[in-house]
Amino acid sequence: MPETPHIVSDVMTRTVVAVGRDAPFKEIVQTLGQWRVSAMPVLEGEGRVVGVVSEADLLPKEELRDSDPDRFEQMRRLPDLAKARAVTAEELMSTPAVTVHTDATLAEAARIMAVRRVKRLPVVDAEGKLQGIVSRGDLLKVFLRPDEDIAEEVRRTVVSCLFPGHGHAVHVRVNEGVVTLSGELHDTALIPVAARLARTVEGVVDVECHFRAPGHAGAESPS
Repeated sequence: MPETPHIVSDVMTRTVVAVGRDAPFKEIVQTLGQWRVSAMPVLEGEGRVVGVVSEADLLPKEELRDSDPDRFEQMRRLPDLAKARAVTAEELMSTPAVTVHTDATLAEAARIMAVRRVKRLPVVDAEGKLQGIVSRGDLLKVFLRPDEDIAEEVRRTVVSCLFPGHGHAVHVRVNEGVVTLSGELHDTALIPVAARLARTVEGVVDVECHFRAPGHAGAESPS
């Protein structure tokens, strides 16, 4: 079976800027600007993540600073009004923090980002302590794998497993992340299985199958 998927700790950024619960508003703004990030974890104790503070949490203070909302607007925007009055990270942060564990797969991290509509996730260990940060860009790093590395993994973990003793008849070529499987194949029922397994290899963009039955040099099977 394929050796991948890779996990979050393989691609995460380990140097992370963070603030404590009592960090004042101005310090948060300065830190976000200095590190050129749009959000950062809020920590307590020995590095346990308790929330995340973002630019979106800070903006209500500017947006609502000179507003005089009526009662209906106040009820509708209670969270924003609370943030507009907030002066520390504890009052501003979104909690509980949306995090991901170090051993989560990249697919799991991508799913959390999509469902929770966030661009980055604090990475924590089993005790909830900050280990790093993973962004959308980090999850895309797998697509930078060299084509030959991908081809070697497909040969070793897909072709060798599905076609023991006949792997020499199956050819693997990778160009810009697109895997092409070709050669002579007796059991055409294995074609969709081979394609599905090849797609699980990290860095694969697409899979094409061009097999032919023995003795039919011109016949190709669809992927």
